[in-house]
This record gives sequence, structure tokens and C-alpha cells, in this order.
Amino acid sequence: MTRDRVLDALREAGSEYVSGEALARSLGLSRTAVWKAIDQLRREGYRIESGPNRGYRLGADNDVLSLEGLSRYLREPRIRPQVYESIGSTNTALKSLAAEGAPEGLALIAGAQSQGRGRLGRSFYSPAGSGLYLSLLLRPDCDPGKATQLTACAAVAVAEALEELSGKSVGIKWVNDLLMDGKKVCGILSEASLDCESGTVNYVIVGVGINVRRPEGGFPEELRDIAGAAFGDESIPDLRCRLAASVLDRLWRAYEHREDGGVLEAYRKRSLVLGRPINILPREGEPERATALEIEPDFALRVRLEDGTIRRLNSGEVSIRI
Repeated sequence: MTRDRVLDALREAGSEYVSGEALARSLGLSRTAVWKAIDQLRREGYRIESGPNRGYRLGADNDVLSLEGLSRYLREPRIRPQVYESIGSTNTALKSLAAEGAPEGLALIAGAQSQGRGRLGRSFYSPAGSGLYLSLLLRPDCDPGKATQLTACAAVAVAEALEELSGKSVGIKWVNDLLMDGKKVCGILSEASLDCESGTVNYVIVGVGINVRRPEGGFPEELRDIAGAAFGDESIPDLRCRLAASVLDRLWRAYEHREDGGVLEAYRKRSLVLGRPINILPREGEPERATALEIEPDFALRVRLEDGTIRRLNSGEVSIRI
């Protein structure tokens, strides 16, 4: 495809300008074909700088989410990505495909969601241009109790990917929130389908929503004290493509090695709640005060209530008590 060949040539040139004539000659194209390809790339969102007697070059801050861009960085061949500019919900769409027999490894990646979903029926703010939203279909051979490991696998995968690209540390607030500089930058929603006859898992959808940069105009007022962005104004070419590929590669690797203890160790190391006073937040009623003691091997949270009672939390939500 002409557009892909021109884009590859511009990427190879790096910060150097390449004239339209040189592009046409090296690619065996007409000058008109090169110009049309440049115009198409610009309409897709690529920032291409140009000037008289200089030619063309890619801007240093291009961040277009595309299948072609993602495929440049994705290493795991068993992941089959589909990329969307916008979608209702990556989790909802992938659940429909899973129910129809879609294979393990299918991943939906989007730059925006119109009906983003969080835990406990909440909506998940998913604006265009600043976030990354993805869901991965897994078909683990396990009982439902072990499916909760996959949320922890995703938390570790996202934390490692963000740390690699940003150079900053990432903390995990049990069970599924990732924080940087005290603000939530990522939420994870895992949903499973169970076989009631056999008591086994049909499939698990692991959904990840990342605030990559601050949205234009900032976060809505109700989120300003809670939400943050993983990256500031630094220029990182193909940031969302690189981040999506890194998360998917790491999540698949964590999924395959979830029983060997490495994921548990990495999760515990980044825990923001261990040893700290917390509130256990029920769906109804008043919060319970407790102290977080340990992340257990099945990723349950062991806590000590104020009356000294020890309890295991297998699911639910907690907040850190200041």
C-alpha cells in the first residue's frame, strides 16, 4: 500500500527531511502518488512537517493509534489485535465476539469509548485523543476462583509498561487501580463467563483503561481530585501504539506464568495498601475501618479489623485512610 510505504520511508528518515522527488524515486512512485499518500496520512492524524526546498518529515510527537503502528511493536504472535478510532466499550464488544466463539488472544484496542464501563456498574471516562482502552480475550483452563488472578496479571503488566515508557514508579491499590503521583491513571475491569454444569471458566475478558495524557480542557470536575495522566508534555513518538503493545505483550507473559510466583511478587512490591489503615467500602452501609496485612497467593487481601478480627477480602473495594 502506497500510504504504508511512504510512512515507512519517513520513519526511516527520522528527523531528516526527504524531498517528494527523493521519495518518489526511492519508492518507484509518481510525485502525485507521494503527495496523495502524504495527504492521507495527515487526514489520519499524522503530523508531517514540510517546507519549500526541504521536503517532508514526521513530527516528533506523532501519536496515532493504528493497527499498522501497533503491529510494529507487538511481539506476541498469539495476540490478534483489532484497532478502532472509537467504540462503545471494548469489553462489551469483545464479550459478544467471545460468546460467538472468538479465539483466545483476540484484542480490541480503541482511542475512545462512548460507553466505557468501570467496576460496580460505574461509567469509565474515555475521551478521544488522550486515553488508551483495550480488552483481551483469554480462555484459561481453571476454576472461577483462579480467574481473579488475571486482574492482578493486568495490573502488573500495565505498571511495568508505564514504568518502562515514563521512567516513573507506579503503585497498585488493591484490587484494580493504578496510581502515579497519587492520582489514578488506570482502571482494570475483568469479566468472566462461567460454565454452570462443569463449574469452569468459559472465557475471561480483561479490560484496561489508561489516562495517557490529560484530556483537552482537563478532567471533569468530579474526577479532578482523583484522576491523573501517566504522561505529561514529553514527546514520545507512537506513544499509545508502543504502550498498547507493551501492555499486551506483558499481560500475555504474566498470564502464561501466573502460577510461578513472579506476578505475586511484582504485585506485592507495588502495593499501596500493605501495612496501611484502609476503609473497606461495602456496596451499601458504612465503611469498615481496617489495616491491610498481606496480599495472599490468590491475590485476596488479608486485613485486620479494628476489633482484631482477621478477614480475607476476595473482591470488593477499599480506600486508603489518611
